[in-house]
Amino acid sequence: MPEGKKIKIEDGSESQENSTEGVNSHVVGSGDNQKPKIDPVDTAQNPESEVVKDLRSKLETKTGEAEENYDRLLRVSAEFENYKKRTAREMVDFQKYANQSLLRELLPIIDNLELAIKAAAEAADSTDACLLDGVELTRKEILKVFENFHVEPIDALGKPFDPNFHEAVMREESEEHPENTVVNELQKGYLMHDRLLRPSMVVVAMPKNKESL
Repeated sequence: MPEGKKIKIEDGSESQENSTEGVNSHVVGSGDNQKPKIDPVDTAQNPESEVVKDLRSKLETKTGEAEENYDRLLRVSAEFENYKKRTAREMVDFQKYANQSLLRELLPIIDNLELAIKAAAEAADSTDACLLDGVELTRKEILKVFENFHVEPIDALGKPFDPNFHEAVMREESEEHPENTVVNELQKGYLMHDRLLRPSMVVVAMPKNKESL
């Protein structure tokens, strides 16, 4: 490498000689790739950035919406379960009482057959014995149908009056029965399962010396 040339620099009364090598080395040194020094962020003096605040706010909003949607889901699920149970009960009741109207229409037929049997028994006419047997057989067959559909008569005679099952049409003075006791049954009542199909029409006892209804 050739020897560097000396350069004379005049500065007032003083003079300096700098070699081109010093200049070159200074130039080379200044051209080095040096990363700029960045002061660390002071977290105490610089709080969360606006972006982080915005994300946190959105997260809180979405969390609230998620909780609200979950509560709504629980309520809807509970309502749906109640709906299924109610529908199941209604279906069971429908199956139990689907023939209620038809069976109620058959009750007057039973009443007439029983009246016919009672009248024939009171007449004591042997010539109608075969006819009476036929009527009795018909009555029994209808009662079997009632039994298949869980229809049964109400046992009212001699029992205390119950407005849930009895319909009092008159009162009768009696010393043998306590007050409000059924002493006579004018029309038989029936139950279907645990539901009243028709109330019993009854006569209720009352003490003597009291005005009847």
